[in-house]
Amino acid sequence: MSNERLVLSTSRVAASAQPKVTGFHREVLEEVEAAVTRDRVVVVGMAQNPHVRRARKALEAAGIAFRYLEYGSYLSDWRRRLAIKMWSGWPTFPQVFVDGALLGGANETEAAIAAKTLV
Repeated sequence: MSNERLVLSTSRVAASAQPKVTGFHREVLEEVEAAVTRDRVVVVGMAQNPHVRRARKALEAAGIAFRYLEYGSYLSDWRRRLAIKMWSGWPTFPQVFVDGALLGGANETEAAIAAKTLV
């Protein structure tokens, strides 16, 4: 089994569907991509989510500076969050990026802090 994530090739998307596929909340993805490229640690989350709060508190307690991007709550902006999930391949929030790479969520963030691999 390959480690590559399966993504439908654009060559298999009808020309009439291309604009919707490539434009689905593109501005949000560009905003996240810019932050991930610019800032060492980025937390992408949503309001009211206890796991997002956990990741942020763990980073703050460890003295690790981070950029936080919030997209709605359980009651709003689900389409924007869906675009982020489709882009990253990570199914939940938070999505924590370190040095441009997806680390994971709150559990992975806490583990990296405990192992001193995220300093």
